[in-house]
Amino acid sequence: MATQMFEGRGHAAVYQKYRFAPGKELQQIILSYLQEKKAIPAELAVDVGCGSGQGTHFLGQHFKKVVGTDISEAQIQEAKDTPCMPNISYLVCPAEELPFPAGSVDVLTAFTAAHWFNVPRFMREAQRVLRPGGCLAISTYTVDMSLRHGDCSEKLTRVFRECWDKILEYSHNRLKYVLDDYKEIFEALPFPDKKRVTDIYDQIPMTVEGVVGYMESASPYQTFKEKDPKAATSLLQETEKRMLETMGVSSRETPVEFWVRHVCLLGCK
Repeated sequence: MATQMFEGRGHAAVYQKYRFAPGKELQQIILSYLQEKKAIPAELAVDVGCGSGQGTHFLGQHFKKVVGTDISEAQIQEAKDTPCMPNISYLVCPAEELPFPAGSVDVLTAFTAAHWFNVPRFMREAQRVLRPGGCLAISTYTVDMSLRHGDCSEKLTRVFRECWDKILEYSHNRLKYVLDDYKEIFEALPFPDKKRVTDIYDQIPMTVEGVVGYMESASPYQTFKEKDPKAATSLLQETEKRMLETMGVSSRETPVEFWVRHVCLLGCK
């Protein structure tokens, strides 16, 4: 069974507000591969571990029918409460037990979710539900993040990283999959036709509030907050204050460039 995180309504609401959709470079890597394998156009795409639907919305622009699935009822409720295209629907189920007939899915995706799955069981399920010639796209953004704003980018990134590194001290052991750039998950892909792209860089439009909100949405921060709510809250408040001082601004709505590195695994049955 998948590891269950992001369960509470409060955490799901923060996740929905501050998590970002797949960036343009990552989208292009995935779409180019699907076009190369003639998986586009297609009838059905399934986004596994969809959370509140950020990646599902991207798929909705390219497939006739898209279903987002997640083990968390709170996350699925957030996804359903968010306006989306009429070809998108959501359901609650484990990643390892997808309610689709064998050979019925054209494209299966998982955005920043696969490290929470029972990987061997999920791979068997992917093998089952994908049609012959169907494709799998699994991605995650890594912990390699930086901020850019005017001539203070280096200092701003240092402020962010000091906070982020403190939060990561509370990481679940499944973060190991992310830290090794999904190499272990890639090796588990059951398809001979597969590739792993490790250096996909995307600029995500953000504000200071958005960067702080992203850190709040991270599962290690939620663990930190459960153990020491006062210290966790204080850390984010102090970090936001330091970011604003570094930038020489007063508004938390001030835009910043949030740069992330993605890893993407691609396979064709």
